Amino acid sequence: MNVPRSVSLPRVGLLAALAVLTLPQPAAAQESPRGWTSRSPFRPLNLPAANTLRTGAGRPGPDYWQQQVDYAIEASVDTGSQLLMGSERIRYTNNSPDALAYLWLKLDANLCDPESITSVLDVPPLLFGDAVFDFSCTGGSEMALTRVETIDGAPLRHEVQSTIVRVDLPESLPSGGVFELEVDWQWTLPEYGFGRMGRDGTLYQVAQWYPRLAVYDDVEGWSIHPFLGAGEFYQEFGDFAVELTVPAAYVVAATGTIQNPEEVLAGAQRERLAGAATSEEAVAIVTREEALATRSSSASGEKTWRFEAENVRDFAFAMAPDFRWDASTWNGILIQTFYRPEAVLWEEANRMSWVSIKHFSERIYPYPWPHATTVEGPNEGMEYPMLTFVPTETTREELYWVLTHEFGHEWFPMIVNSNERLHVWMDEGFNTFIDIGSVEEYFAGEEYADTVSRQPLELYAAHATVGEEQAMALPPDEHHDLYWAGYFKPALMLHLLQYEVLGKERFDRAFSEYANAWAFKHPYPADFFRAMEDGAGADLDWFWRGWLYSTARLDQAIEGVVRDPDEERTEVHLRSRGAMVMPIEMRLEFADGSQETVRLPVETWKLGPDFVYRLDSARELVAAQLDPRSVYPDDDRSNNGWRR
Repeated sequence: MNVPRSVSLPRVGLLAALAVLTLPQPAAAQESPRGWTSRSPFRPLNLPAANTLRTGAGRPGPDYWQQQVDYAIEASVDTGSQLLMGSERIRYTNNSPDALAYLWLKLDANLCDPESITSVLDVPPLLFGDAVFDFSCTGGSEMALTRVETIDGAPLRHEVQSTIVRVDLPESLPSGGVFELEVDWQWTLPEYGFGRMGRDGTLYQVAQWYPRLAVYDDVEGWSIHPFLGAGEFYQEFGDFAVELTVPAAYVVAATGTIQNPEEVLAGAQRERLAGAATSEEAVAIVTREEALATRSSSASGEKTWRFEAENVRDFAFAMAPDFRWDASTWNGILIQTFYRPEAVLWEEANRMSWVSIKHFSERIYPYPWPHATTVEGPNEGMEYPMLTFVPTETTREELYWVLTHEFGHEWFPMIVNSNERLHVWMDEGFNTFIDIGSVEEYFAGEEYADTVSRQPLELYAAHATVGEEQAMALPPDEHHDLYWAGYFKPALMLHLLQYEVLGKERFDRAFSEYANAWAFKHPYPADFFRAMEDGAGADLDWFWRGWLYSTARLDQAIEGVVRDPDEERTEVHLRSRGAMVMPIEMRLEFADGSQETVRLPVETWKLGPDFVYRLDSARELVAAQLDPRSVYPDDDRSNNGWRR
């Protein structure tokens, strides 16, 4: 706690023989209880007990485990019928201590099925800031499983339940055991696929396109929450070998590295790609003129693109005959941008991508994969390992925000793999928070950089409505205002924790340690809480409770000021009128023209909602102001100030 030298440390109690410098204190202040009338905001959170899997320090313990799922996939896309046909071999390694009698597959694409939960309920579009986010599925069909067998050809009994599938095993899979199965399926690719994928003319952005194993972990067992649209994805890590057969004129961008460039790329393209591997400036692998020429060509036949990816939790791809393709390199990572000739704003996108990957790598965790690729298209924005989908946009600021946001997801949750289906604030919230620093770096010296950090606070008044706001900790499918509760309120929470509670150095160190400890693992909220408290050396149960598990509101007030001229002492009577508690910053002004800023920790409120700050000084206090920088979402700022 920084206290001005001329100011004594605060003490609790009442002085005798005081001369009043302001109106008499309100009755509420005179009659306030000595402690909290309801349960203390400082009481411990009820967290799962620490154990050898997840320690009390918020780290993976010596017995931590998670499953491994590897995929070998062959698929083809018919651009005439929009039919995707696929066959996969899944290798499942049971690293858990449990014997498993069955596996659960996820068919997110079954959201397109008229019998899916979302279709039956006719779930309305989600209001998302100024936009409407529609999770419907237009022009697609259910994902039909045509074969589910062992690798020896024995059929496996399976039952489809909307967007999940139970597959019974011939015998229980023991701890340490491996089971392989083969699945064939087909799916008509939708024009608009629940806001996550789709197609626009000859441009395809394809995701959630193959049957995937659900996560089995030590907290939930099988994570089999149905896909309803809002909640995103929670996946196991594994290795992928994927073959995609598409029309010969199409260029494919995908998770993973191209294994057969000599078969799918022209000689000039391979030479340019080799040059981009040593260039920090964008190199045109496919120029605008070449993209336009391919668009109008009548090439026939097919090509098969082969990709491999290691230690990723998903696989997506995009394809079009008229992609412009730019590439550069940072720290050995190939930075790629694919976009249509009309998207001229995207000529800057490669540099934006380069800065984004560098920014997050240096501050959170080094980017671990060989390429980082973004594709322009019809979707509002979506992320997959090594690959993101970003809309065309109309301004540089909008393009950078969405582009860096989707790349930020490479860290949360593609590396730090939280359960998005339940804890959206650990995914979208963390990402929105780190995006602000990325924007500030790219637009340094411009107005956008100077104002972006205040955006979460400025949204508070419009979204944190009494009686309507919901606790952030709710699953995303239960939020009416996901834009606020999942994205910007968590960003505001972390910003205040960083600058007003812990300080930037302590926060940044603890946050980075958390990311490094849980890279390529499955953290839950208790792990984050404990890691932050352990790394920063602070008890933060009060903070998590107020911000995450309630809609508590902040209202700090100055109730009155009294002075004892004989003892040269002034009292400032403070009160926390709301259910949320936060540290105090108070600016004091004196009759001689001097000013001081007093900062008091949150422990100010330990004994209750009332606190008396004592100033031992001969100087005469003429004004006091709480939160002078206006950094808090204080409900009633009219009671923040006092003037003689």
